Amino acid sequence: MERFKNFWQKISSPFRAIGRFVAKPFRNIGRFFLEEPDDAPMADSLQMAFEEPASFLEHVGALRKHLLRSFVVLLICAVAAFVFLQQMLDFIAIPIGGMEQLNAVEVTEPIGVAMRVVLLAAFAVALPYIVFEIFLFVAPALSRRARFIGLLALPLVVVFFFGGMAFAFYFILPAGLPVLLNFLDVPTQIRPASYIRFVTGLMFWFGAVFEFPLLAYVLSVMRILTAQTLIKNWRIAVVVIAVLAAVITPTIDPINMMLVMVPLILLYVLSILLSFLAGGGKKKIED
Repeated sequence: MERFKNFWQKISSPFRAIGRFVAKPFRNIGRFFLEEPDDAPMADSLQMAFEEPASFLEHVGALRKHLLRSFVVLLICAVAAFVFLQQMLDFIAIPIGGMEQLNAVEVTEPIGVAMRVVLLAAFAVALPYIVFEIFLFVAPALSRRARFIGLLALPLVVVFFFGGMAFAFYFILPAGLPVLLNFLDVPTQIRPASYIRFVTGLMFWFGAVFEFPLLAYVLSVMRILTAQTLIKNWRIAVVVIAVLAAVITPTIDPINMMLVMVPLILLYVLSILLSFLAGGGKKKIED
């Protein structure tokens, strides 16, 4: 009987190893949704990090792996975006009448233009995976409810970011470019570097600003932010929005500045509503 048992263990050992390898991701998924983090105060966590540097270095090593994978995906997306570079340039140049309206001055100017467009497209495409890697890094410190809702919110990151870029391209640029190009009736020769830098910067910052409602919702789920806090500080928010609108507005006239301020204020109101939906307006922040 003992010989048969040893013989069976030797025969079945490869299959058991394969089974453990296949079941490992499912066990990790189970721990991801079922385990609760240790409810330790922030001061105790910092003290433990100073007393045991090895634990802190372990987190740094994990963060490095997440950042490395994000960089690899960003690089792959950049290579893929380079294939469609000409189509993207033609699309971005639509508000000024096409690429033939641009006149390069420096020898390296087209290369810089191509790199800027490729990086913006690669970042936009790789954004869901980058956010997912950041989420995996912070997930062990979140509650089960926060993990589940954060995972469901990942597709909305793309929706809000592309929505911000589309708003900048279809609403802000058509309103701002005529004022910039016809200011003081001075003829303007548009350089590719200045135009592409202007357009890509405007689209990127609007995409980033449009993420604020989603960020407010996630922070409310984590009990870090409440709707009452947003309502109480609405005056400060309006001042910050005005300053932000003045920075990213393509022109200096108040009409275009209002075109930027109004959607930002609406985004702030949407953030308050999402905070209420997340329960942030009903529960106080825990120390």
